[in-house]
Amino acid sequence: MAAFNLSPLPSSSLRVLSSHHPRNTPTLSFYSRFTPSLSFPSVSLRPLTSKKPRSCIISSALKNLSEVEPVSFPEKPEEFVAKFPSDAGVYAVFDQNDDLQFIGISRNIAGSLFNHKKSVSELCGSVKVGVVNEPDRAALTQAWKSWMEEHIKTTGKVPPGNESGNTTWARQPPKTKPDLRLTPGRHVQLTVPLEELINKLVKENRVVAFIKGSRSAPMCGFSQRVIAILESQGVDYESVDVLDEEYNYGLRDTLKQYSNWPTFPQVFVNGELVGGCDILTSMYEKGELAGLFKN
Repeated sequence: MAAFNLSPLPSSSLRVLSSHHPRNTPTLSFYSRFTPSLSFPSVSLRPLTSKKPRSCIISSALKNLSEVEPVSFPEKPEEFVAKFPSDAGVYAVFDQNDDLQFIGISRNIAGSLFNHKKSVSELCGSVKVGVVNEPDRAALTQAWKSWMEEHIKTTGKVPPGNESGNTTWARQPPKTKPDLRLTPGRHVQLTVPLEELINKLVKENRVVAFIKGSRSAPMCGFSQRVIAILESQGVDYESVDVLDEEYNYGLRDTLKQYSNWPTFPQVFVNGELVGGCDILTSMYEKGELAGLFKN
């Protein structure tokens, strides 16, 4: 984890988590290009609407770490969406013996906790969470600093996971797949219509996301959110950059006609159009995506 300067910063309000628990067909070749990857927790899944997770309440001031009630880690992946917010904020992870192991900050709390549960499950017993309103870097750092200083003052030591050199909780770069290219180049004559290439792609791949930009560097907020949602679900998906005029020339207009859907991104599952950002976000907030991707 990166080191933080503990100099005074402006205070920030938190929303704090309450204690209520509850083919094999090689005839078509797709061309790929690799782009630098971004760590998933840095991608925000903050809802586009004002609707907030039911598990959260609003606090008018930053609560002390000791004042926040711990919430147990869920066992099923789909339960993370309902139990934890996807907003930015600070969190403190405790092990099964209620010993504090790590204090972290994240642009997507639910996604970070989901990744921690997968990578260090034995250290994830419960967690305290605070969502930072208007989460600029200073506000997030202040929230982290406040909890860290309180713990050090109480115990006289830094949490094990925050000690210098400890990599247990370090964010690991995801194994990012390359974005697909539908053609070998803009000036290469296609032997089959582009619409046929699109049809073959969505029929032969379980989940396909047509986005603006690459999966590691989306070029619009809607595409960024769709990628973040897919990543949070652990979905194996293919991505296609509709803005790539060299290798996907003409894709935007052709795809609109193919899907009868006027905007991007577009997500296909099992050959059928699911929809764009709004539909995927709604299904994500209702906890319906796990069932969709299991089918």
